[in-house]
Amino acid sequence: MELCKSSLSTGAVIRAILLEDKTVASRVGKVYPIVADSAELPYIVYRRAALEPTPSKSGMPVSDHIEMELQCCTADYGEGVELAEAVRMALDHVSAEHDGQRMRACTLIGAEEDYQEDAFIQKLTFDIKI
Repeated sequence: MELCKSSLSTGAVIRAILLEDKTVASRVGKVYPIVADSAELPYIVYRRAALEPTPSKSGMPVSDHIEMELQCCTADYGEGVELAEAVRMALDHVSAEHDGQRMRACTLIGAEEDYQEDAFIQKLTFDIKI
């Protein structure tokens, strides 16, 4: 029996889009869910930060809003900004379907930058409608 995919599977759609995008794939080796303990730079980490169901009048969810955070981790600041730009171009205002999961819309809603443990980090936050 095959499970029906819900918004909990949104990360798989994001990962597929990033790995299939030629510009992103040319700049980064790996795209990991949640955390990468001993990954070699550069890489991208994604995580679902929030989920807000949108119920119908009957109370059943008809769509969900997902807040997805992506961290572009690089050894060089400029390389990180270029990777973040490529990720934005791949995801911002995009709709897609992957393995039975449909993403109706994806919009950049925030960005931060940081430096941790010898890595420059460009953090992008997207609002995703499922």
